[in-house]
Amino acid sequence: MGGGKDGGSARAEMRAYATGLADALPPYASDGGARIRLGVNIAHHDDTAADLEGYARPLWGLAPLAAGGGDFAHWDLWARGLAAGTDPGHPEYWGAPEGIDQRTVESAALGFALALAPERLWDPLSGAQKDRAGAWLARFLTARTPDNNWNFFPVMVSLGLDRVGYAHDRDARHARLDRLETYALADGWYGDGPTEQRDYYIPWAMHFYGLIYAALAGDEDPARAARFRGRAGEFALGYRHWFADDGSAVPYGRSLTYRFAQGSFWGALGYADVDALPAGEVRGLLMRHLRWWRERSAATSPGGLLSIGYGYPQPAVAEQYNGPASPYWAMKAFLPLALPAAHRFWTADEQPPPDLPDTLVQPSAGAVLLRSGGDVTLLSGRQHNTWARGGPAKYAKFAYSTRFGFSLPAGDQGLVHGAYDSVLALSDDEGDEPVHFRVRETCEDPAATGDGVEDDGTVRSTWRPWADVEITTWLTAAAPWHLRTHRIRTGRALHTAEGGFAVDRDGGTAAREEGAGRAMAVSAGGDLSGLADLPSDDGAPAREGRVVEPLPGTNVLARRTVLPTLVGRLPPGEHWLRCAVLGAGPAGAAAWQDAPPAPRH
Repeated sequence: MGGGKDGGSARAEMRAYATGLADALPPYASDGGARIRLGVNIAHHDDTAADLEGYARPLWGLAPLAAGGGDFAHWDLWARGLAAGTDPGHPEYWGAPEGIDQRTVESAALGFALALAPERLWDPLSGAQKDRAGAWLARFLTARTPDNNWNFFPVMVSLGLDRVGYAHDRDARHARLDRLETYALADGWYGDGPTEQRDYYIPWAMHFYGLIYAALAGDEDPARAARFRGRAGEFALGYRHWFADDGSAVPYGRSLTYRFAQGSFWGALGYADVDALPAGEVRGLLMRHLRWWRERSAATSPGGLLSIGYGYPQPAVAEQYNGPASPYWAMKAFLPLALPAAHRFWTADEQPPPDLPDTLVQPSAGAVLLRSGGDVTLLSGRQHNTWARGGPAKYAKFAYSTRFGFSLPAGDQGLVHGAYDSVLALSDDEGDEPVHFRVRETCEDPAATGDGVEDDGTVRSTWRPWADVEITTWLTAAAPWHLRTHRIRTGRALHTAEGGFAVDRDGGTAAREEGAGRAMAVSAGGDLSGLADLPSDDGAPAREGRVVEPLPGTNVLARRTVLPTLVGRLPPGEHWLRCAVLGAGPAGAAAWQDAPPAPRH
C-alpha cells in the first residue's frame, strides 16, 4: 500500500488490500461453498467449526466492501455457502451450537454481513433457504457463552436478522447488552468480562461491536448508543499511545495472529461518527497500521494466505483456539469501506502521527506507555493469563515493544530455551548452571501510578514464584529507558537472570558488551538493547552481563535473536535488584552511555 494521503487513493488502497486477501480464498472452498479449509486444524474446536471460520471471517471485510459499493467477484460462492451451511440435510451443514461453541463466534460475522450487505447473501436465497438460514442464526440468541465479549455475538446476529426482517427474540439481545455494560471501567476501558483482561479484545471486540451497534441501532436505543460512543471517545485518547509512528502496534496479549485487527477500532470510530479525534488523525492511525502490515505481507501472508503467527509464520504464537483461518479476524480493519466516498473519514486530509507525550499512565489497564524515537514500549504489571497457551509470556513480562516485540519460550532447558526477555527469571537449581527457571505469571496488588508529566509513570505488582519467595517489582518510565526495581524476600538460595529486549541477529551483530553489571547488543541494522545494573542498598556486587542466543523462532518479530541478560546469585534473605533498560533504534543508541539514576521505592 502506498503512502498517499488523498482520501480517494486511501479508499482504493484499502479496497485492494481487502479484495486481494479474499480473492485468494475460493480455491480452498468446498463444492457447496460452506467450508473454506486453509490448512490442518489443530485448534480445540472441531474441523467443521474451523472450516466455518474460513467461510465466515472474511465477511468482516467483504460486507463493508459491498456496503460501500466495492466489487468482489465471488459473492455467489458465499451465498451458496450460506444456504448449504444452514441446511441440516446438506453434507456441508455447519451443525448446531452445543455448549460454549466456536460456531457462536462465527455466527457474529454472518449477522454482521446480513446487516450490511443482505443483497449479496440473503436476497439470492429461496424462501425455504431463508427460513433455514434465519432459524440457524436465531439459535445463537440463547446460545451459552462465556461471561465476556462473547455476549456481543448474539447481538450481531440480532442486528442481521433485523435487517432481513426475520422475526426473533429481541429481548435476548438487550439482556446481553445490559450484561456487557457492567464490564465498563474508567477512561473508556472495559474488562473482557469480570476479569483482569484489558488487552486488544477491548478495542477489537468490546468497542468494535459496541460502535457497530451504535451505528445500526442507535435510533431505537439512543441512550445506550450514546454511552458506547462516549466510552469509545474516551478510549481513543489513550489508545493512540499503543501505536508507533510507523503504524505498528505494541505486540501484547493473546490472539496476536489476528494482526491488523489491532487497528479495527479506528475504523469503527469513523463508522459510528465518533468525533473525539479529528477524522484525518483517525484515518492516519488506521492507514499507517495497514501499510505497516502490507509491507510485511511476503512474510506474514505467503501464497496470499494469512499465516498463523505475527511477524512471520510462527505456530508457537497460536492459542489453543486458533485454527488455520483464525487470522482473518484481521478483516475487521476494513469496516470503513462501508462508508461512502463523501464521508469525512475519506475526505479529511490524512494527518501524520500525533504529537504525544513521552509517558502515559493507564491505571485501568495496569500499564504505562512510553514513547521514544517514534517507538512505543508498554510496561505491564496488572494483567495475567494462565489459560491461554504462552499466557505468562504474552501478558506478564515487564515490557513489550513495537521495535523489539517479545519472546515465547521454546522449552524449559535453561536460558537458551527460555528466551527470557523482559523478565526476571529465577531458579533454585543447585550447581553453577541452572536449567529450570520460573518467571512472573500472575500479579498481586497491582497499581499503575503517576501522571506521566511531573511524576514518571510506575507500574507495581507483587508475585510469588514459590511459596517462600515474594517479589515486589516496580517498573518506571524514564524515556528512552525504563527502570526496574525488585525487592526479593526469599527463603531459599536463587539464581537470577534478568533479560532486556531481544535483538535481531540475522546478518550478525554490530556490537556486544558483556561484563560486570552491563550487557548490550546491537543488531546489524543498528537497533540496541542493553541493561545496566544500578547501585543496590545492600552493597551486593553487580550482576554479570551476558549476551544469550535464544533458540530461533522464539521472538514474535525477529526469527533469530540475541538477548542481553544480567545473571547473579542470591542467598536466603531480603535483597534489592535495580537496573536501567534501554531499547532503541539507530537514532537513539547513543543513550546507552548515559543511564538514568535508580528510583527509590
